[in-house]
Amino acid sequence: MPKQPAPVASSPRRSCCPVACTLDLIGDRWTLLVVRDLFAGRTRFADFARAPEGIASNILTQRLEALVATGLVERRAEAGGGHAHYHLTERGRSLRPVLEALSAWGLEHIDGTEARVQVPQEGR
Repeated sequence: MPKQPAPVASSPRRSCCPVACTLDLIGDRWTLLVVRDLFAGRTRFADFARAPEGIASNILTQRLEALVATGLVERRAEAGGGHAHYHLTERGRSLRPVLEALSAWGLEHIDGTEARVQVPQEGR
């Protein structure tokens, strides 16, 4: 039996095109940068806020909430009620090849780009 896709938070779709639907989930200006930072080991709100791109706190809050709602990220409360930590789910980790492809394309086709955020190799 083929694997069924995981359900996604309900929202109106522009079409049934998988490219359009994927862009509706992760195609805004900030979401993949948050995912990139999760791959790089950042887990706390303050960590994401310090990213070099300078995401505003209200936008960061919205993106983290959306990533949790779509099942790409899990929010875990710190013991004792402290800060929350965010972690990629298996579904979120499946975005690794997408990020790697975007990075490789940018390095090859956009002058002056460099990979400054190091994403550990899978399995490390």
